[in-house]
Amino acid sequence: MRIIRDIREMHAASRAARLQGSSIGFVPTMGALHEGHISLVRRARTLANLVVVSIFVNPLQFGPTEDFTKYPRNLEADSARLDAEGVEIVFAPPAAQMYPPGATTVVHVEGLSEKLDGRSRPGHFRGVSTVITKLFHIVQPDFAVFGQKDAAQVAVLRRMVTDLNMEVQLIVCPILREADGLALSSRNAYLSATERRQALVLHRTLLQVEALASSGHGNAQELRSAALAILAAEPAAHLDYFEIVHPATLEPVGDVTQGALVAVAASFGSTRLIDNLLLPGR
Repeated sequence: MRIIRDIREMHAASRAARLQGSSIGFVPTMGALHEGHISLVRRARTLANLVVVSIFVNPLQFGPTEDFTKYPRNLEADSARLDAEGVEIVFAPPAAQMYPPGATTVVHVEGLSEKLDGRSRPGHFRGVSTVITKLFHIVQPDFAVFGQKDAAQVAVLRRMVTDLNMEVQLIVCPILREADGLALSSRNAYLSATERRQALVLHRTLLQVEALASSGHGNAQELRSAALAILAAEPAAHLDYFEIVHPATLEPVGDVTQGALVAVAASFGSTRLIDNLLLPGR
């Protein structure tokens, strides 16, 4: 496995792969890898001859009060884990190369970037769109694999890829969970044992909404009211949002019978977590 830190070297590696007729599968990450990330890597392996995983903690997507400086970083451990999965290239560029002095160009998806997480984290999705655009240009993947846990991010990036005519196919994989239902996240490591138990209310709430919808309850406001009651019963959950929206536009829906995205974000102690589920149409 190669660890590439220089953008020009990554460009050259991608060009060489293309000349050899290889397809490229790409998994962008910020490191602190867990089994959810590894599931994306394994999916990329089924799609392409060559798998590239980026590890880059992107400063543009963190707000001034967020956890950029304390975000876990362990390139050696992450690289060893990816090597064991047969990943050919780890791309870990320094921030000074990704954002050289004087750089002012950003990518912003109007409208979508201000919904859900974008509403409570101003500028977050602008940072995501900018770094993913740069990574796509550098790596030149045929396929890029993301997780459904970041559902709002998926909607933003799908719009971006369509609007900018990017020749990359986005693949979205299901959320991977712990045995008790907690969605895997690098931020779970910040939770105390008590906070971790309290955080299970997120999945419990989503399961209740799913059960109600499956039993014929289609009114989104009724489902939302039931969910908010469950969340309110856990006083440690500091709710950011609970929304039932269209998965592509992130606009609220009044009825879920045509399908919907149910998304929640809440903080436990100082740790903010997100979770969601997709309700199928019927």
